[in-house]
Amino acid sequence: MTTLDVRTIPPVSRHPTIHEAFDALEPGETLTIINDHEPKPLFYEFQAEVAAFDTDGYTVDRVEDGKFVAEFPKRDD
Repeated sequence: MTTLDVRTIPPVSRHPTIHEAFDALEPGETLTIINDHEPKPLFYEFQAEVAAFDTDGYTVDRVEDGKFVAEFPKRDD
């Protein structure tokens, strides 16, 4: 599992950084994102554009104000 805290990354660089980290995963691994808001736009972007994204395995939890933890699993097939 790879964890990426994007709260300190400038907003314009967040999605490219997340995509790079996801691409570096092996099939079956999960990218955990820590964000300051619920990453719904990112989920929809991955759902539409990333064939290796396992939408059924996606989860997101609001841990506290300003901290959301989302799991982006990569398909095993």
